[in-house]
Amino acid sequence: MTTFTNEERSTDVHIEKYIYVLVFDGMADWEPAIALCELRRRGQLSVVSVGFSKESITTMGGLKVTPDITLSEISHDNTLLLLLPGDEMWQKKKPEFRKYFNYIEILESMLIDFHKQGVPIAAICGATITMARAGLLRSIRHTSNAPGFLDQFVPDYCNESDYVVDFAVRDGNIITASGGGSVEFARLIIELLKIYPESQIEEWYQMFKCPKNSFSQLPNFQ
Repeated sequence: MTTFTNEERSTDVHIEKYIYVLVFDGMADWEPAIALCELRRRGQLSVVSVGFSKESITTMGGLKVTPDITLSEISHDNTLLLLLPGDEMWQKKKPEFRKYFNYIEILESMLIDFHKQGVPIAAICGATITMARAGLLRSIRHTSNAPGFLDQFVPDYCNESDYVVDFAVRDGNIITASGGGSVEFARLIIELLKIYPESQIEEWYQMFKCPKNSFSQLPNFQ
C-alpha cells in the first residue's frame, strides 16, 4: 500500500497547515488514535495538541498530556483539520468538568467561524453534542452515539431528518462519528485529506476493521 506525498495531495492541502486535536481531562484517547497515527506517520502531517489552557491533562486511559498550544492560539488560516475527541465533558453536566464549560462556549463560536472559512472539522462521540449546539449539523448529514442522543443535551436540536444511523458520516467538510466508530472516523478523515489513494482505502479499512490478511503486508509496518 502506497501513500500520497505532500506534493501529490490536493492543492487544498498545504504543508504549513496543522492537524489540531483538542485535549482535555477525561478525553476518550482511543477515539482519534487511529486517525492521528495515519495522519502523522503515513501522511507526514504535523499533529498539534490544543488545550483549553496550558495545564496538563489526563486522558481516560491515564495518559498525561501537556498541550502544545491553547485554543486561543489557533487560526483557521493554518488549520488543515480540527479534531474533537469525545467524553462526558461535552454534556456539561458533571461538576468535575465545570472548569471547561465557558471554554466550550468559546469553542462553539470558533467552530462556526472555522466552518464558514471551509476548515474541515471532525467530531466523534460526545463531541457531536458541541457541533449540534453550534448549529453546524443543520441540513447536514450526520451521526452520533444513537438516535435521540443529541436531543438529550441540545434542547433546540431539530435535525432528526438529517441523522444517519451509521458509525461515521461525512457531509462536505464536517465529519461526525459514534463512539464505536473510530475506524470509520479515521477512514473518512483519510479520504478527505487523501492520505491514501482512493483505490486503496477499502484495503486499509479491511485491515483495521476485520483483517483478512496480516498487517505485515502493509509496507514499512515494522
